[in-house]
Order: sequence, then C-alpha cells, then structure tokens
Amino acid sequence: MEGKAYTPDEVAQLFQISKHTVYELIKRGELQAFKVGNKMRIEHSEIERYKESTKAPAKKAQMEQPDIHASLPIRLSGSHDFLVEHFVKQTSKDLQVQIQPTYIGSLEGLMMLYRGQSDIAAIHLLDPASQEYNLPFIHQLFVYESIAVVRFVSREQGFIIAKDNPKGITDFNDLTRKDVQFVNRQKGAGTRFLLDSLLSKNGIDPAKINGYGNEEWNHLSTASHISRGMADVTFGIQSAASHLGLDFIPVAKEQFDLVFRYTNENKQELTNLIHYLQSSEFKSSLTDLEGYGIEEIGTLIYQTSKVEETSC
Repeated sequence: MEGKAYTPDEVAQLFQISKHTVYELIKRGELQAFKVGNKMRIEHSEIERYKESTKAPAKKAQMEQPDIHASLPIRLSGSHDFLVEHFVKQTSKDLQVQIQPTYIGSLEGLMMLYRGQSDIAAIHLLDPASQEYNLPFIHQLFVYESIAVVRFVSREQGFIIAKDNPKGITDFNDLTRKDVQFVNRQKGAGTRFLLDSLLSKNGIDPAKINGYGNEEWNHLSTASHISRGMADVTFGIQSAASHLGLDFIPVAKEQFDLVFRYTNENKQELTNLIHYLQSSEFKSSLTDLEGYGIEEIGTLIYQTSKVEETSC
C-alpha cells in the first residue's frame, strides 16, 4: 500500500469530495502530486500526510479539551517556496508545531493575514515606486495589529528555459518574438509583481508577449510547462529550474520574508517559531540551496511597538 499512487478521481472518492476540489488542493500546493506523462498521481504517503494535517487538530481537541486554541494549527498563507515547505516539515518534526500552509500568492496571502485568516504570511512583494520589498505593503496594511517581519531568504529570479536554450532567449525583448511562447504566474503573485515591474522598466508591452495571459499558481507548475515543451520560457526562481533540469538566466535578486501576526492564542508558538528560524539547528537542516541566499535568515526586519516586549 505504501508505494501505491492514486489518481485524482481515486483521491476524490477516498475523501468524498469532488475531483475539482482535489485539483484545487494540488493547484494551491496543499496536496503534492506528480505527473507520469500527462497523468496526475498522488502518493499514498502524501494522502496520509494531508489526512493527518486536516484531522489531527480535531482529534487532539476531542481527547484533551482543556483549551480549544491549544489544538489549532498555525496557519501560513502566501507564496509557495521549496524552503518554506521545508520549514513547515521541520517545525512539525523538531517542535511538534503543526503549520497548515495555503499557497495562494504573496498579495492574497498578506490579505489573509490582514483579515485574521492566517497567522503567518510568506511574501516577496516589490513596491514599484520605492523598489523596496514587502515593508511598503506592510506599513499600509498593519497599523493597529501586532506583527513582526522576519527575513527568510533571498532568491534569484530570472528566465527559466529549456536545456541549452534552443530558442536563444537572452533578455526581455525576446519575450515579444512570435516564435517564443511564454507562461506566466497568476495576478497577486510576488513573481508577477516583479515581472510586470521589469517589463515596464524595459518598455515591453505585455500584450505583445505570447502566453502572457496563461497563468499558473506556483513555480514548479510554470517550470513544468517548459520541461514538457508546452512553453519556451517563464519567469521564476532558480531552484524550480534546478528541480526539473532546466536552464536559468538570472535577472534579479529578491527578498522573501515571513510576516507573523500575534494574537493572545498564538503568541507563544509564533515566538518559538521565530527562535527556531534563528537557530543553528534549522540552518544546518537546509540543503539544496542553489539560487538562495540564507545569510540573513531569522533577522528581525520590522515589528510594531505592541510586540517590542517579545524577544525575537
């Protein structure tokens, strides 16, 4: 049973949900899948992991029932990243803290945090006016909330292209060529913010880019279009190219941060998570760092006066 792989239809039957819901879970990164040819498959171990992530809090609440908040998972929303996935797994292993991720893009992830629908936002949003990452958006939104902004990593963003660059793509002007097919990230993604800013800076009209309106929800999805020959180029992170054996042309380095919003219920757990980010234990667990910079990981970038008494 352990080695079995299921189709989306079979997963839908197991959970008694629609096939459309299964695809949405895969699209948002909440359920990890892989492809065999053009067929989607989900491993048995991944189904068990997802089942635990959704059912464990309820079981714990039923068994203990001392404090309903103690059984609630920490909710993370925002941008998908391989090292964020690693952080989620390691905190479960080392701290026994369950983080429930929703990979929905930087802007929507930050808005979920603002609306109180998550506890942590993973973001990399470039402000076109100041050319500063993340803080301009945070200053506008979080006036009365208790938050802390912690540097996670820096990432190389650029063109992801097929091995040996058969189309000879070198810069933004090549995206407007008629023989070049592009695939984009969805509106609200930090990568989309950066791309649009660079297109404007280079005087490129998006309407002239074949495939600019074709959107995917994470870096691996866009990169897989290149590996399958469905597109010639996308804009994304170097680690996605490395995962699929594709070539990469670096264009920009961006800052990826985690925003923690404190409540009475989550304050201690969020403080523990920040301490863990800063620990040598977590840093030593990081591998496969091509395209990443971790020199500032765990550094406190900003906090509101309401949480200054919390040592980070």
